[in-house]
Amino acid sequence: MKQLHFPFSLSFLLLILLLQCSKTLVHAQAPAPAPAGPTNVTKILEKAGGFTTLIHLLQTTQVDAQLNSLLNDSSQDLTLFAPTDAAFSTLKSGTLNSLTDEQKTALILFHVLPAFHPLTQFQTLSNPVRTQAGDSSYYQFPLNVTTSGNSVNISTGINNASVGGTVYTDNQLAVYQVDHVLLPMNIFGPHPPPPPPAPPKPKKKSAAAPLAALPVGSSDAVGGAITALGVAILVAFMGPFVWLDSEVK
Repeated sequence: MKQLHFPFSLSFLLLILLLQCSKTLVHAQAPAPAPAGPTNVTKILEKAGGFTTLIHLLQTTQVDAQLNSLLNDSSQDLTLFAPTDAAFSTLKSGTLNSLTDEQKTALILFHVLPAFHPLTQFQTLSNPVRTQAGDSSYYQFPLNVTTSGNSVNISTGINNASVGGTVYTDNQLAVYQVDHVLLPMNIFGPHPPPPPPAPPKPKKKSAAAPLAALPVGSSDAVGGAITALGVAILVAFMGPFVWLDSEVK
């Protein structure tokens, strides 16, 4: 039986055609990529794992819905410092249960910065950094971020934390793992001293009552009364002398 021998060039051409057909078949069978869904903070944390307590607080305070709305409806850039479950375990027993709903909301918002910050940008931030919790003045919600080499450190005035790594980033939202829960002074710190008492107001001197004006024509009557009173006094004073003089005579 004779064997068929193909020229090398023809064999090479057949091989290229076979590979091209295979690629076309593979591309035809592959599903189209799903469209990107809206950003969801809790789903990001769930996928990363190790943030059960933070997810629970985000959901019970409804801060998750607030953040998702800012990201998807308002196109707001955000940075989230995400304490791990291990970070929450370092809190004193009963700390979270002792907080009101309003304080829990402020606690979570204290971990959110209203801007997107890549790790390399933290060294250029001006302290204190403003958070979604509001007022960054002392006794309220001050947050200071410092860097040392590749380390990013955070101070609240109550405790310190360090960034342990990047959980998620997409140029609009950055999520960084931190090793401690950030405790704001407004909730966990001392209360500001009361303002000094206001100095007493000087008492106003009461003005002298004005003299009542005499009615027209009353000056003669007053003068006559004074004259009569003078005569009476004079008579009373001179009476004994008149009596003695009459006795002598």
